[in-house]
Amino acid sequence: MPAVLPEGEAVPVDGSLPESALATLGERQFGFYVHVPFCTVRCGYCDFNTYTASELGGLGGLGGGASRSSYADAAIAEVRLAREVLGDTDVPVETVFFGGGTPTLLPPEDLTRILAAIESEFGLADGAEVTTESNPDSVSAADLALLRDGGIDRISFGMQSAVPHVLKVLDRTHDPERVPQVVEWARAAGFGQVSLDLIYGTPGESLADWETSLTSALASRPDHLSAYALIVEEGTSLARQVRRGEVAMTDDDDLADKYLAVDAALDKAGLGWYEVSNWSRTAGTRCRHNMAYWTGGDWWGVGPGAHSHVGGVRWWNVKHPTAYVDRIGAAVSPGHAREVLDDETRRVERVLLEIRLRDGLAAEVLEDAGRARLPDLVARGLLDVDALERRRIVLTQSGRLLADAVVRDLLP
Repeated sequence: MPAVLPEGEAVPVDGSLPESALATLGERQFGFYVHVPFCTVRCGYCDFNTYTASELGGLGGLGGGASRSSYADAAIAEVRLAREVLGDTDVPVETVFFGGGTPTLLPPEDLTRILAAIESEFGLADGAEVTTESNPDSVSAADLALLRDGGIDRISFGMQSAVPHVLKVLDRTHDPERVPQVVEWARAAGFGQVSLDLIYGTPGESLADWETSLTSALASRPDHLSAYALIVEEGTSLARQVRRGEVAMTDDDDLADKYLAVDAALDKAGLGWYEVSNWSRTAGTRCRHNMAYWTGGDWWGVGPGAHSHVGGVRWWNVKHPTAYVDRIGAAVSPGHAREVLDDETRRVERVLLEIRLRDGLAAEVLEDAGRARLPDLVARGLLDVDALERRRIVLTQSGRLLADAVVRDLLP
């Protein structure tokens, strides 16, 4: 089941924020994340806050009133709450990201109604990036046309693998042949950007399997590609299979080989890395929404379990859809808890996140002890020498393989 939400201080019933947070509103990129918690099946590796129809009863309905059919109305109510909490400050929305779960299990009209509410309450900045995630088998050509007509211009398909036996271990339900088809439909509908998500390191996946997936993904000429090493999270079905010895964990050497393979294949195909697990055809096709997460932007997270951040205050909503809808229906904040980040926490988080970016981390963010480690990291081939001369800390390819270890050295 999904991980337990962290503890924190209570969120006020009306969701109000400290004046210190509101005072800086508009100084950073502002966006919306909309969490859609519904899935057709629960994938064995997934610990996200998602629910299948059987878990929610019928087609997503609960006695408490949470259902797919009414979910958009609840999300729109939270958008309006956001406007009340943030006051009259002019903060045009630069990015909107529908994630999940599987957002495209909702009718296209519901997703575009939520987007229209965001635009009505806040306004969309010129050239705003609006993304939805989608499983290849959860959307039709007609759906994609409606999504595009409704203002969504970027789509990320959960491809994960092109090899049937790998998809089976992951409990993915789509046919690999569906991926090029939905990409073609998205292009025909007028989507400006198409992204594919891949997972490597699935138990039983060979290097040849991984190379097959890369070749298949690149044949669709995506504008953006994400590739993540499989993490077996406690409490998931896959973790139980590993514990019982039914499947074998992939070792670190295999993961490293597969990372090097994806980096080489994507570089050859004209996609350059801009974050350790993300590659883009141009600077303009980087995921701007995720960049805001990695660089300390502000965003409001809509939906059960969604996290938000404004001006150094981070909060997260109640996890279960029933509790969420009940709060929204009672016209109170769905916030479960929050924390006010102190300067040191924000500095540490900058190191953790910005070190993963191709643009790197400003050297002055480090304390003296961390800066003292830089010569050794350069000597070990983990940091880019030229970037360091510009006072930027940028990982080499070897450094990307050992990013967590580099962070431990920089935060002694």
